[in-house]
Amino acid sequence: MATLSRTDVEHVAHLARLGLTEQELTLLEGQLNHILDQYLVLAELDTAAIPPTAQTIELENILRDDAPGASLTPDEALSGAPERQGDYFVVPVVVEGAD
Repeated sequence: MATLSRTDVEHVAHLARLGLTEQELTLLEGQLNHILDQYLVLAELDTAAIPPTAQTIELENILRDDAPGASLTPDEALSGAPERQGDYFVVPVVVEGAD
């Protein structure tokens, strides 16, 4: 596999809209080429007998069943509101021109 040139790194940084210094570009070039070298080592492994998987460890669902429960009354839900109007919270206008 070919290594990334300085021009390649500059192009990728430009596409990602990263304003990198010369020192950062040099560092990134070395790091990216190191990652590619490590990939080559992994690519040499024989993985034919390993089934494809999305997870490396078994996962189990730790969530509880969704069961309906008692709801708050409007008075309970709005009891801590600094200001309310009927059964609604009153909040400041956040869009200029909207009333």
